Amino acid sequence: MNVGQALVQVQALGLDRLDAQMLVLKTLTRDPHDRAWLWRHDDTELDDDQWARLLALGQRRLNGEPMAYLIGWQEFHGLRLRVDTRVLVPRPDTETLVTWALECLDLLDPLPSGPRVLDLGTGSGAIALALSSAHPHAEIHAVDASDGALEIARDNAQRLALPVRFHQGSWFQPVQGQHFHLIVSNPPYIAEDDPHLPALQHEPRSALTAGPDGLNDLRHIVSRASAHLAPGGWLLLEHGHDQAQAVRQLLANAGFTGIASRTDLAGIERCSGGQRAFDG
Repeated sequence: MNVGQALVQVQALGLDRLDAQMLVLKTLTRDPHDRAWLWRHDDTELDDDQWARLLALGQRRLNGEPMAYLIGWQEFHGLRLRVDTRVLVPRPDTETLVTWALECLDLLDPLPSGPRVLDLGTGSGAIALALSSAHPHAEIHAVDASDGALEIARDNAQRLALPVRFHQGSWFQPVQGQHFHLIVSNPPYIAEDDPHLPALQHEPRSALTAGPDGLNDLRHIVSRASAHLAPGGWLLLEHGHDQAQAVRQLLANAGFTGIASRTDLAGIERCSGGQRAFDG
């Protein structure tokens, strides 16, 4: 069976054309986004083992497994990140948080020793690595409670030659006594009974849910962030599509100033943040 025939066969199983193309390329150990290769080599033959692997990948995709897990990586803010089932797949929505964070870092550029940044719940390292890539003079720290997630994040940092400092532990625990000019986080924020959770069954539940209303981890971070922020430092948080008002109220209750929200490409308030008040 050649490439052209294989594409027809796997689409007949119910896969859309783009997914079928990416999985054929993955099976042939090609770049899954190099669709031009398929057009030039549609007569390339697949052996029996390759066909069996392609069918297995196709069935996993039909069962709802994210494409990023099947091909082993995800593009995020211009970086190619290794991912697997130990970490969430980085979403384009999170680039809204990165863009906002970079704007804050630009304001801190005159600092003689470079700004100190903390990424809480780093997962694959997506946010920390994007900030390190765009702001090489910043000192980036990243925390995660998961051994597996940190293994992925460290591998990404090493492969991309980005000097992020990783710490294992729960939220602020590994960086007690340290202060930062910017804290960012994309924490779990889905309610435990959210009807959309079955669609996310392949991703780690611990990185998705946070109590009955999805705000448990956001409350924890907001309530403790000021103790780890330099005066005037920013706390920026990603949250659910309907949580912006609640997160802004949490920030106000904790004494933050300049509180605002940012929208994603769909116009949804996806991130909220504020500044620790200047002393005096």
